Amino acid sequence: MKKRKKANILLAVFLLCAVTGLSVWRFHVREKTKVLAPPTAKVTKRDLSSVVLATGVVKPQIGAEVRVGARISGKVDRLYANIGDVVKKGQVIAELEKADLEARVQQGAAGLRLAEAKLSALKSLRPVQIKQAEAGVSQWQATVDLNRKDVERAKELFGKNFISRQDLDQAEAQIAVSESQLLSARKALELAIAGYEEDTKQAAAEVEGAKSALTDARVQLSYATITAPIDGVIGSVSTQQGETVAAGLNAPTFVTIINLARLQVDAFVDEVDIGKVKPGQKAVFTVDSFPSREFAGKVAAIYPEAVIQENVVNYDAVVQITDKYSGLLRPEMTASVSVFLETHRNVLTVPVGAVKRDQGKNIVYVLNNGQLQKREIKVGWKDSQGVEILSGLNEGETVSLKPPEMQPKEP
Repeated sequence: MKKRKKANILLAVFLLCAVTGLSVWRFHVREKTKVLAPPTAKVTKRDLSSVVLATGVVKPQIGAEVRVGARISGKVDRLYANIGDVVKKGQVIAELEKADLEARVQQGAAGLRLAEAKLSALKSLRPVQIKQAEAGVSQWQATVDLNRKDVERAKELFGKNFISRQDLDQAEAQIAVSESQLLSARKALELAIAGYEEDTKQAAAEVEGAKSALTDARVQLSYATITAPIDGVIGSVSTQQGETVAAGLNAPTFVTIINLARLQVDAFVDEVDIGKVKPGQKAVFTVDSFPSREFAGKVAAIYPEAVIQENVVNYDAVVQITDKYSGLLRPEMTASVSVFLETHRNVLTVPVGAVKRDQGKNIVYVLNNGQLQKREIKVGWKDSQGVEILSGLNEGETVSLKPPEMQPKEP
């Protein structure tokens, strides 16, 4: 009797557990298979501001980063620059050895003095020689005039038989000699004048050549002193004091100077969005170093040539920084850029998740009398939350945020 009573108790406990487990299982199955109401949203009107997002890099503006090099070869005698130093335009950065260049300057100066002395002597002596030649011409002209009178008197006396034929011939011979001397004197004068003019031009050209040689020597000497072409900060130093640099087709770089007050952001915009971006549009960006701070800017230019990164076509949109950023931004910082496009005010919108693509068309599922109906729509701008509806929906209609195939059904 005791064993039978114990068996009945165990059977009762077993039946009770089975009934309880079955009830719990059926409850979970019923809850799991119950049709869930789809999430929905109303078609409403609001202002829609479209934004293009892009990743960019902080870069120096054109002309704000300069590689300073040497135009001549030589040994670096002094190097005054160090990384991080602030320099001003015209400040001396480095000096090459100058002994041979200074010697060339002295040699050029001596050559100029010699050429100027030669020109000065020429201008002093040649006019005296010309005057002497002019005096010779005058002297022989007077002799010729006198001999002509002698010939006339000799002819008169010869006609009266006062002198012999020999005396007349001698007088005529004398005038021929004097006329020949006069011609020689005139030629000598012409040569003296022409020679003076030619020698003066040559001497003046030698002076100009000496001046050019001296100027070139001074310019070469100036190349030995390397100065900063812009205001900025020393970004890198490529040459050390004591090294010998050789200037060839590419000038050896001493330092790189960056003007940190002239920075910009190169934003790489996807080719899908680049048609919407225009110069003058406002933009904001953040950098990893200051994630909670937004820097304002505007689109200044768009490079026409594409930038291909990992087979993705992007275009470089240059963002001019309009905020103060001194001491905050540095070149090569990664920037997250938002470019604000035009604002469409009081337009019909639905959440982004409500619009689906079906066979190349934009569609939504409209909730009508408890049933979902597929409807084709035309869309316009969109932002991170909503999409502009151009046609296909009316204000106040309800759309599903999930297509029917994503919603669980009863088995």
